[in-house]
Amino acid sequence: MWDINWESEGLQTFGIVLILCAGLKILHVLGFIDMSEDSAEDELELATVRHRPEALDKLEAQSKFSRKELQVLYRSFKNECPSGIVNEDNFKEIYAQFFPQGDASTYAHFLFNAFDTDHNGSLSFEDFVMGLSVLLRGTINEKLYWAFNLYDINKDGYITKEEMLDIMRSIYDMMGKYTHPAVQDEAPLEHVEKFFQKMDKNKDGVVTIDEFMDTCKTDDSIMQSMHLFEHII
Repeated sequence: MWDINWESEGLQTFGIVLILCAGLKILHVLGFIDMSEDSAEDELELATVRHRPEALDKLEAQSKFSRKELQVLYRSFKNECPSGIVNEDNFKEIYAQFFPQGDASTYAHFLFNAFDTDHNGSLSFEDFVMGLSVLLRGTINEKLYWAFNLYDINKDGYITKEEMLDIMRSIYDMMGKYTHPAVQDEAPLEHVEKFFQKMDKNKDGVVTIDEFMDTCKTDDSIMQSMHLFEHII
């Protein structure tokens, strides 16, 4: 049973904690806790998988991870993804392992699209690293932009109530019916209404990136949640 504090203002606002947990869940399923020493094998295997990642020094420059951290990430990634590529079905299967009491497929679809920044239908090691770099080490602006992009499903620069409701329903579907306290059927819509009351400053029915950023930065609970996993690695 999931023990969720559904009364948390930050969670009620837009579930930013779950967004960050999403990246963390993928870390766990890839066995990230294996912090064994560097080896020449890691360097060699970077060149032998079907999809060859960029050189570690280039990824180190582009991301906020050290070379050691990238080697550990890669070792774990290749264990689960020997080909070097994760498609959406694979991603859903991995993610579903952590939510057996619910249906995580829709939320995993939205999350996959957020990681798949070039929209080619697959996630490479580089995609994975750059997404986690933002989630775990990014600035407040970078994290908030990433979150906005997740909720802006059609990528038109606005979050609508319909998009927000799709996301919230997918979160509740993922958590299943065995949360504590129990989740009511009308809860997703209630959260959407609270979200728009707080975020939609000019009451035009959509939330822009500026409205999203400004509101989040003045919400203490959201700001606290943004720092939860910064030192997980």
